[in-house]
Amino acid sequence: MLAPQTIWVAVRLLAGCWLLWRIARPKPAAARQPCSIVVPARNEADTLPALLTSLRSELRPGDQLIVVDDSSTDDTAGVAARGGATVVAASPVPEGWTGKAWACATGARTSTADTLVFLDADVTVEPGGLDRVVGAHRDGLLSVQPFHTTKRPYERLSLFFNIVAMMGTDSFTPLGSRLRPSGAFGPCLVTRRDDYDAVGGHAAVKSAVLDDVELAHRYSASGRRVRCLGGKGSLSFRMYPSGVRSLVEGWSKNLAGGAGKTRALTLLFVVAWISVCIQAPWLGWFVYAAVVVQLAWMAWRIGRFGVVALVLFPIPLAVFLVVFARSAFLTVVRRRVRWKGREISLEA
Repeated sequence: MLAPQTIWVAVRLLAGCWLLWRIARPKPAAARQPCSIVVPARNEADTLPALLTSLRSELRPGDQLIVVDDSSTDDTAGVAARGGATVVAASPVPEGWTGKAWACATGARTSTADTLVFLDADVTVEPGGLDRVVGAHRDGLLSVQPFHTTKRPYERLSLFFNIVAMMGTDSFTPLGSRLRPSGAFGPCLVTRRDDYDAVGGHAAVKSAVLDDVELAHRYSASGRRVRCLGGKGSLSFRMYPSGVRSLVEGWSKNLAGGAGKTRALTLLFVVAWISVCIQAPWLGWFVYAAVVVQLAWMAWRIGRFGVVALVLFPIPLAVFLVVFARSAFLTVVRRRVRWKGREISLEA
C-alpha cells in the first residue's frame, strides 16, 4: 500500500498535468480573411525588426500592417516605416488609460479590415504562422501564446512564470473547450471588428493593467467565445531581452493581478503543484527527478528554456516566488506598478 505522503505527492503532480494536459495549436489553413495587424510599440526599435522581417512573406492582398508609436524616445517610428509598416503616432495617453490600451485603440481606429490582429512588438511570426493564426479564428476572441525562445541565461528564469500563466487560463485541461477560459494572452489577439466594437474594444478595458484578461472577460460576459491556443510552430517571442530588470518589472506587473483573476479551484491546483516543486529537494531523488521530467514535458511545448534550468529548477522557482511576493506588494499594498518607464496606478 502506498504511503499517504506518496499519494499526496502524486496528487499534486497530477494537478500540474491536469492544467497543461493538451496545448492545442493553430492548424494549417488553406485560406483566410484579410486582416489589419496592429502593433503597439513603445521604445521597440531593437525588437521590431524581427517581427517586421517575419511578416514580409506573410502578408496577403488586403492585409494592413500598422505600428502605433506610443510616445517612443528611440527610433521606433523610423524602424517601423523602413520595415514597411504604416506608422501611426498615438497622441498623449489620456487620463484613465494605460499606454498599451490607448495604442491598441488608436490602431484599431486606423485599421480597415474586418479581422483585427493585435501583436506585441517582440513577437516573431513563423513561416505560414499568420495564415494559421488568422485561419484558426472562427468567432469571438482568439488568443495565442507565442512559443518562448531564450538566448541569455537569465531569460530562462521565466520558466515557472510561463508555465503558471498558461495553467491559469483553464484552456489546456482535459475538459478542452467545455471549460470557458478565464483569460487570454496579450501578445496575440484575433477578433472580428464587429465583435470588438460590440464589447467596447480597448476603451472598455482602458485602465486595466491586464487588458488581455479583462478583454476576454468582456467577450465571455457578452456570450461570445474565447479560445486560447499555444503558438509553437506559428508564433514565437523572446521576452525581456534587455535585462533582468525588465524581466522583474514585466512579471511584477502581471503576476499577482493574474492570480486574482484566476478561478479559485484552478488557483488551488496551481498552488498544490507549486508546493510539491518547492518540497521536491527534501523529498528524495525520485520526487526531484519526477518534477524535472514533468517540467521538461511542460516546457518543450511552450518554450525553449534549456536543460540546466530544468535540472536546477529550484533556482527559477525561487525567482518566481520572490517576484510573486514583489508583485503582490506592488499590486495589493502600493497599488502601483511600473512598466516601460511609466507608473501605472491600480486604483479603481
